Amino acid sequence: MASTSVSRIVPAAPDTVWKLIGGFDSLPDWLPYIPESTALEGGRVRRLRNPEGGVIVERLVAFNEAERHYSYAIQQAPFPVNGYLSTIRVHAVPGRDDLAEVQWSGRFNPDGATEDEAVALFTAIYRDGLDALRAALAS
Repeated sequence: MASTSVSRIVPAAPDTVWKLIGGFDSLPDWLPYIPESTALEGGRVRRLRNPEGGVIVERLVAFNEAERHYSYAIQQAPFPVNGYLSTIRVHAVPGRDDLAEVQWSGRFNPDGATEDEAVALFTAIYRDGLDALRAALAS
């Protein structure tokens, strides 16, 4: 099983960041390459659409409001992996109430790609997503 993790310090308090990203159906609010999300099964499943019309279906598998994190599994996607499980979490930055650290991590089995290719793909997705989040919070 392969894995990757990316984290970024963002210019907002942890609770502010969590209010923006903590809703399982909130990706379009901060992630430019996911302009559409439809909540299904009472919010436990999200059906995402990318700008090219590709569909990604993900299931929420864990959620912790108090600790500001959730985990999800991909059920359908155009990615060369299976067994995908990802977690996004918001941490406080010690001594700073105006900053937060956001960590996005995942593990998966490459399927139709090498491990290096699959890791590079998700590292780029997480990196670009967290950079977009940081830019959105800075504006």
